[in-house]
Order: sequence, then C-alpha cells, then structure tokens
Amino acid sequence: MTYHQQLHPWCIIRLLPQMQRLVVARFRRRNDAEAHQQALRRLEPSAQYTIVFDPAIDTSKTSDQPTNSS
Repeated sequence: MTYHQQLHPWCIIRLLPQMQRLVVARFRRRNDAEAHQQALRRLEPSAQYTIVFDPAIDTSKTSDQPTNSS
C-alpha cells in the first residue's frame, strides 16, 4: 500500500458487472467522499457507487517470535 493510500483510507468504489469493482477516488475524510459520491451520482445516475474504509495494515512491524515472559 502506497503512502498516499495510507493517508486516504476512504474510497469510492464503482460497482461493475460480474463482481468487479473500480476505485474511483480516495479521501482522508468520509464526508469528503460522500460529497464526491453525490456529484458522481448526479453526473452518472446509472452507475452504482459505494464508500468503503480501507485501513492500512502494516505487516512489516509484526514479529513472529514469541515474547519472553519471566
């Protein structure tokens, strides 16, 4: 996940046929995504859009080693 994607976790997804999807835009705040979604619906009313939260999960900092409890 890029740094830009980590900073902008709210995504507008366009739902396509055959269970496909397309990320249209990414935002830092949900209300910005909702406002943009309203504009998209006005421009293209036949398309289906949804807003999702896509959190950045950093797997490089996890450790597989057991902790030492004494």
